Amino acid sequence: MLRLRWVFVLVTCVPLAATAQPDALLPVPLSATWADSGTFLVTPDTPLLVPDGNPEALRIAGLLAILLGFSEATQPRAMEARTYARTTWPNPLPAIVYVDTAPDSLGAEGYVLTIDPGRITLAANAPAGWFYASQTLRQLLPPAVEYDAAFPVPLAVPAGRVVDRPRFEWRGVMLDVARHFFGPGDVRRVLDLMALHKLNRLHLHLSDDQGWRIAIPGWPRLTDVGGSTEVGGGPGGFFSLEDYAALVQYAAERSITIVPEIDLPGHTNAALASYAELNCDGVAPPLYTGTSVGFSTVCVEREATYRFVEDVVRTLAETTPGDFFHIGGDEVRELSPEQYATFMARAQAIVARHGKRVIGWDEIAEVDLIPRSIVQVWRPAVAETQAQIRDAVEAGATVILSPADRIYLDIKYDASTVLGLTWAGLNSVRDAYDWDPTALLPGVPIAAIEGIEAPLWSETIATRADLEFMAFPRLAGIADLAWSPAEAHDWDAYRQRLGAQAPRWTALGVNFYRSPDVPWVSTPSRD
Repeated sequence: MLRLRWVFVLVTCVPLAATAQPDALLPVPLSATWADSGTFLVTPDTPLLVPDGNPEALRIAGLLAILLGFSEATQPRAMEARTYARTTWPNPLPAIVYVDTAPDSLGAEGYVLTIDPGRITLAANAPAGWFYASQTLRQLLPPAVEYDAAFPVPLAVPAGRVVDRPRFEWRGVMLDVARHFFGPGDVRRVLDLMALHKLNRLHLHLSDDQGWRIAIPGWPRLTDVGGSTEVGGGPGGFFSLEDYAALVQYAAERSITIVPEIDLPGHTNAALASYAELNCDGVAPPLYTGTSVGFSTVCVEREATYRFVEDVVRTLAETTPGDFFHIGGDEVRELSPEQYATFMARAQAIVARHGKRVIGWDEIAEVDLIPRSIVQVWRPAVAETQAQIRDAVEAGATVILSPADRIYLDIKYDASTVLGLTWAGLNSVRDAYDWDPTALLPGVPIAAIEGIEAPLWSETIATRADLEFMAFPRLAGIADLAWSPAEAHDWDAYRQRLGAQAPRWTALGVNFYRSPDVPWVSTPSRD
């Protein structure tokens, strides 16, 4: 009955004023100007026109068309411009038009979005730019478009112009599916919410002491045994290669690159329990469902270990078209520095041989790194670590910023938060936003910063609702830091924009934390 009431109120023949706030775009664009008056009205008859012979533009326009209609019969039609011209000349309707030229300075991810009463133009140099322009247009639509039934017709978009490009190339989230398993549906949900906020890297932590989550041909016990449990002794789970390939494709359709991580040589108890030959004593340990770290390592002296690493890296490299492979490298307490360096040298060579760039947690800065390696910084306050990272950057490495005390999404918001950990302190919504990425590592040039990534470890996170509660609203702040120009970062302005997201997130069913530091815009009652 609730949905029927919404439909009765909103599906009318009277133009609905835009209820989205243009000044509440998140992330905030490079520049935006708005007309004093005027709107573009989207109806089921509004065509979405793309450059001739460009299937990617047609696909991206098709995704927008799905959003712009509440059923297949009411979705605007996406088509090539020449097809439309043949059928409507000389009286074309107001249209949404994709254009394949934009200023070179905007790069592959930038765009120009121009909204006039008679035409919306999305101009970009590459498909990613069109996709992000579409997401900005989405945020300018009334939040009710996110409901399946409560759909306003026509849709009013305020007139204006947005010129935009990202600050950092790497705008990421890490999801730990090893400690608690999150299946394909959960991952697709994460990808959808990432896309809305222009995030473009999903780092999947696929293995740890508590679980192995990806099928590897020739090593069936990794999933049969290593994938059979999780923290607390739950049922675990894993991705088949078909599952994984489908997620890679789904992500790519939303301009997101999946980055696989197999944590080595430590955090490996699930693999050790699966195959005795990966242990120096030849004895498989029992499965582990606790949360302590640092006690496990593959046997770095055994050639079986490197056959295992070779097969795992090859399988994921063949299934993941992105340029990256994350080899972990963190919290290895059972090896000598020499053993660790020997293993990392061989592991890096295997990754490079399969055409991927090496990424590792900041401990990898302790060893010699191959060219174009990426150091993921999670311990920025440690002086010795900072010195090692500077040395690695001077030798040609770059960095991803993931400071635990700022953007680890599994850290509690405050002392009353039921979920989450406190080892890195507490991490309020303001803490996650109000910091300067370029000041995190003194002596490291801005050009060496790939970008920002917010990890969500899953020791205490077991359900999709848990995941969303810990990620939102902090993840929106990470998106703003990673995309928006530095001069736009201001807590007082940001908290107002953040509060304006509540109606859209509510419509999307996001289980977000309503921080008392944010003036949340009220949403319609469900009573």
